Amino acid sequence: MISPVHLVALLLLAPLAVLGRPIVRHIRSTHEFDRLLSKHATVTGLPVVVDFYSDGCGPCRMIAPIFKKLAKEVEGKAVFVKVDTNAMYELSSRYGVRSLPTFKFFLNGKKVNEFSGAGEAQLRQFTQDVIQRAQFENVMLSRDSLTSYYAEKDGTKSAQDVDKVYKKCSDMVKEGIPRNFKKRLDAERDAEVEQEDDDEAEEEHSWTPSPFPERVTIIGGGPAGLSAAIYAARAGLKPVVVAPPMGGQLQGKGVDVENYPGLFNVTGPAVVSLMRQQAIEFGATFEAETVIGIDASSRPFRVKTSSSTIETHAVIVATGAESNWLNVTGEYEMRGAGVSSCATCDGHMYRGKHVIVVGGGDTAMEDALVLARTSASVTVIHRRDTFRASKVLAQRVMEHPSIFIRWNTVLTEVLGKPLEAADESDHSEDVDLDAPVVKVVSGAIVKDVFTGEETKIDAEAVFVAIGHTPTTQFLDGIVEFDPKHPGYILVKDGSTRTSVPGIFACGDVADSVYRQAITSAGSGAAAALDAERWLSEEGLGNEEADFEAELLAELMADGGSKTVDMEYNVYEDAGGRMTGMKESVAAEL
Repeated sequence: MISPVHLVALLLLAPLAVLGRPIVRHIRSTHEFDRLLSKHATVTGLPVVVDFYSDGCGPCRMIAPIFKKLAKEVEGKAVFVKVDTNAMYELSSRYGVRSLPTFKFFLNGKKVNEFSGAGEAQLRQFTQDVIQRAQFENVMLSRDSLTSYYAEKDGTKSAQDVDKVYKKCSDMVKEGIPRNFKKRLDAERDAEVEQEDDDEAEEEHSWTPSPFPERVTIIGGGPAGLSAAIYAARAGLKPVVVAPPMGGQLQGKGVDVENYPGLFNVTGPAVVSLMRQQAIEFGATFEAETVIGIDASSRPFRVKTSSSTIETHAVIVATGAESNWLNVTGEYEMRGAGVSSCATCDGHMYRGKHVIVVGGGDTAMEDALVLARTSASVTVIHRRDTFRASKVLAQRVMEHPSIFIRWNTVLTEVLGKPLEAADESDHSEDVDLDAPVVKVVSGAIVKDVFTGEETKIDAEAVFVAIGHTPTTQFLDGIVEFDPKHPGYILVKDGSTRTSVPGIFACGDVADSVYRQAITSAGSGAAAALDAERWLSEEGLGNEEADFEAELLAELMADGGSKTVDMEYNVYEDAGGRMTGMKESVAAEL
């Protein structure tokens, strides 16, 4: 039987549906999304349909008008919102968004369905399903419906008894709910006033094919690629940035970035989003695809993705180098919560605590020595009985009093514990009803490679330092690679030029030493400057602008050859009489 409190809450459905609300609401923060889910779970009972998209995703652009049309068709029966995966990486990571577009359906604060792809039939079917379920679970209370209910379930109740129950519910609406409800309605109106973007905004900055080759195409959307985009755009090159909407080391960094000058209390995804917005401001466009190959056999180059081909005079490669991972239980789930691949970036957060480093090369030795400066202890896990690192680094690690080494050992599992609430006094309306339990590292299970014996090590962080793999496979057979560092592109000393004129490399694809966001951004700027200089040397200008200028010149030349008698006189067509003008003025005309 439905409780009176539940019925009272549902009485609010009618006035809420009448008030204006954006047909499709764009989520601006994780907090806003959590409050929206909580509100519709506890107040309105309406289902929430979420579109995870990127403004550079072709299928996303295709389904966007259908999504908006469907929102209008079922207005008042469901709430439709959009989440930009580039700006809201935390939400995308929380709900496991791995492809775009992805639609998720929430009811009573819980995810009840989802699918990926631009399928209109699926979108309509899943939306109708969640609406029907909401209507089945939530009943609108009216006097007639209450009378019918008691007539069927309890015939002993008189009309007066039914009136008393209905009056009790009505009094609860009048006395117990208005204050909170008014607060929620005010928040809804504020959100509507702040809603300035519409669904067409996501299409504004996407690349569209042109009959003319692009001047510069940048492959990669991290600090190197976006820095190159900013410099190239400011130089008037109108660069195209080709990169998937998710991915990259900085984009996946959920903790604050604290070693980039000028930035404080900001996460990796937020940094990438700001860089992207700045590139857009100067004219860069984006293609949300993964590059699968480059045809450098003829000019212009042809950059091939899974769904498009871009002709371009110059290419800047900034695809980065991905950290190698152990792929053990708990590792992926706790990245950013104690699991890291960058001691320089995250080591300071574990000052005075016990940490683990996995690896036996130079990177692992450097990480162990960096962490030993501030951590209580560092345990190095290595699968062999000798390090592969340089003798000097290995000797320093073995002689350090705060570093302990576990030889012939592999890490098999990262252990975690629930993260305690930071503030137990938080209001219940701010609690995410669907968020998974957040865990932080509490230790690891390690195994002896010879005996198979497993032991537990207590620690508050695990740093994986087993190398990096540059994302350069699509360049095999095209450019030369560094013979000393396989996979890394070889560039000419003092520049970003590769062995192929017109192809430039920046960031981690050409940096096997530093691999920092700030060094990547600097080399990205250098690549854009090198590309601009090379285009000038080769005499490769803006062909589209040149064509328009020539066409305009021809039109002007044709127009100038005509006689005066052929010119059009608007006043003659007016018959010498201009309605609404003074007679003296008409006479002069």
